[in-house]
Amino acid sequence: MARTTAGKEPQLHVESLTWEDVTWVNIEGPTERETEYLAQNYPFHPLDLDDCLSRIQRPKIDEYDDYLFLVLHFPVFNKKTRVTTPSQVSVFIGQNYLITLHRGDLKPLVNLFRQCQLEEEFRHWAMSGGTGNLLYRIVDRLVDYCLPILNKIGSNIDRVDDEIFSRIMPHAIRDISELRRDVISFRRIIWPLRAVSGGLWSKVRRFTEADMEIYFDDLVDHIDKIRDGLDEYKERIEGLNDTHDSLATNRTNEIVRMLTVIATIMLPITVVASIFGMNIPLGPFGDSKLSALYVSLICLAIIAAMLYFFRRQHWI
Repeated sequence: MARTTAGKEPQLHVESLTWEDVTWVNIEGPTERETEYLAQNYPFHPLDLDDCLSRIQRPKIDEYDDYLFLVLHFPVFNKKTRVTTPSQVSVFIGQNYLITLHRGDLKPLVNLFRQCQLEEEFRHWAMSGGTGNLLYRIVDRLVDYCLPILNKIGSNIDRVDDEIFSRIMPHAIRDISELRRDVISFRRIIWPLRAVSGGLWSKVRRFTEADMEIYFDDLVDHIDKIRDGLDEYKERIEGLNDTHDSLATNRTNEIVRMLTVIATIMLPITVVASIFGMNIPLGPFGDSKLSALYVSLICLAIIAAMLYFFRRQHWI
């Protein structure tokens, strides 16, 4: 029968859940007090306990005679800063215990522990078969959690792709930059995870009663699928950036062309106006009261002739 207990000291953020001979200890927001508690009750190496409090650790597996220590990173999207950041999960796994330490921002892990607390059938599904099975359930949930984030990035790319021809340029380049930043951050998280998960089963098999090799292989396939999706999105974002640059260049060329046409048309008009604006009589228009009208008609004739010429040459 399952039971839930708390740490001996009230200030410790330690929760434990036991099913048959498997105990799952969950620690949210670990501090030095929690690592000291683990050091007193488990044979963990001090460097591993220090790694649990560090936020700059790379995903890894440290193998010992009695236990394994894993550091895994999974993406979390911060809605306020609109940035995908890594969230670290530290795992100690032994023959009859599994300990998870995390910040509490990975909802699948938090929800999985809560479901195991509340539902006996769910505890049996997650915790029977040894700690290796429980580790697979946890990592599988967290990997599946990456798929909605990946799909959200894909939806944003589709939106920018549809709107890039109608959006204002500064807004488009901002959206493309945000997408590139998310994909780069996501790739930085997933690539090391693939290396760790690839050798996970060979080290975890001693902690499970059933042959779960096919399940861990399926887990690796899911991570590869995410990697392939990120590679595809990276290429699409590069294509969007090239398209944006082409549109910006084309727009600049159009503006320069129109300004050039206007300047070319204004040049002979300026010359005509300058000549007739001199304070000396010029032919039959010098003393005429309609000289301004004559000059205007000459300018209009020049404009019409030049527009006709530009049109014939397909310049406008």
